[in-house]
Amino acid sequence: MLAQRLRQPLPGAQPRLRFEMPPEYTRQDGDAGEDGEVQPQFGSPGPRISPQHPLYLGFMGTVGVGLALLVYWIGSNTTQLLLWIVAALFIALGLEPVVSWLEGRKIPRPAGILLSVTVLISAVVGFFATLIPTIVEQVTQIVEQAPVWIRDFIDSEFFRSLDDQFGVRDRVTEELDKFVNDPAAMGGIFGGVVGFGSTVANGLFGTLIVLVLSLYFLAALPAMKKWGYRLAPRSRRHRVEALSEEITRSVGNYVIGQAVVALLNATFAFIVMSIVGIPFALLLAFVVALLAFIPLVGGMIAGIVVLLVSLTEGWQTAAIYGICYFSYLQFEAYFISPRIMQKAVAVPGAVAVISVIAGGSLLGVLGALIAIPTAAAVLLLVREIYIVRQDQH
Repeated sequence: MLAQRLRQPLPGAQPRLRFEMPPEYTRQDGDAGEDGEVQPQFGSPGPRISPQHPLYLGFMGTVGVGLALLVYWIGSNTTQLLLWIVAALFIALGLEPVVSWLEGRKIPRPAGILLSVTVLISAVVGFFATLIPTIVEQVTQIVEQAPVWIRDFIDSEFFRSLDDQFGVRDRVTEELDKFVNDPAAMGGIFGGVVGFGSTVANGLFGTLIVLVLSLYFLAALPAMKKWGYRLAPRSRRHRVEALSEEITRSVGNYVIGQAVVALLNATFAFIVMSIVGIPFALLLAFVVALLAFIPLVGGMIAGIVVLLVSLTEGWQTAAIYGICYFSYLQFEAYFISPRIMQKAVAVPGAVAVISVIAGGSLLGVLGALIAIPTAAAVLLLVREIYIVRQDQH
């Protein structure tokens, strides 16, 4: 009885207004006119002005230039916001296959979104909650060991020979005295600390914005697609929908696949580092996981970083780790990635390398992450639109 009363609307309450898609008018929509012919609700549009009319050409040309300048001005002043939007859309497309799979199991879409995001946030929070204490401990060890490493280097024969030839010790002492006695340099240190705090605060704020936008995009993704498809002419709408669904499906599968590949890469690296005794194994595994998200070059960079650290334990340790890790990269390239990415994207190697470099140069790590899905989308459009059109002539 109480549940039925809770479901009843409050007296005087009105339904929430929603921005709905307008219906597609056909000859059966709307009201009948005086001649019996069915008319749309707001009347039929009049004849279009001729595109060859000078007034039309001049006006539309001016409007086009003005819109281009407006878009450029908005983009140049909202670069950070655009990056957040791209990151949120990338995450939403990555979670969309999971939500669709849950919908196929008779789970409502809101519940599927809540479940997917909850699992993702719980995994990230649990990972960092386990990792941060270890990172703090290992970073503290690095800070404590740094003076020992510096002292050993200063006492080495290599540094003594350099000091005898070039006077390195006196030069370093002189520069340190200048730096300590320079007020501008000390003020720069304080400004750097403040700048670091501002960067951390902006990063946390950006993370919150990306998370909120990802939730909105994920919830509204079917409606966004529907609106986007309606912008195309009806005669081409089915083809636009098919191409768009293929692109979004490939992007979503790529995000999930890349996450799995990065997790396997970091797990293998951590196991090998623990066996051979490389210091700061967990911290380095976290670095490997982050770099492994960057396609093609991320694993190579991660391997070089760990190799440099492993040299502190001797060249034998570095050699063993290098052989194991780079052998795994080959195994991953030929056996793991093809099976995980078989439903994702297929991009030629040269195009993938060029796109990753270009994306990293334009947008940093985010650009490198979205470079391959973007290249795959462009190749799909070229193959299905431009080449098909060229083959018909």
